[in-house]
Amino acid sequence: MIYPTIDELTKGNFNRYELVIGVAKGARLVTDDYIAMRARAQKMIDNHETDKSLASLIDPEYKDKKAVKIAIARLEEGKFRMYRPEGK
Repeated sequence: MIYPTIDELTKGNFNRYELVIGVAKGARLVTDDYIAMRARAQKMIDNHETDKSLASLIDPEYKDKKAVKIAIARLEEGKFRMYRPEGK
């Protein structure tokens, strides 16, 4: 991972191991979103609500990038936030 740097992502508040855990959890959320989007699209196709292909019904961001890259981008943009539970 060259860009963004670890310091840019964590702003000095977290170490690299916490960053890995945070990005992994974010990637899991992205994957869950993709699965739900694909299920909705497949249901629309099965119910003959659309004549579009499955690929055209899925957001291009999810089709063109890996879940980890999307999670890193969302963390950098501020769409995902990392925090420490109280007492740690």
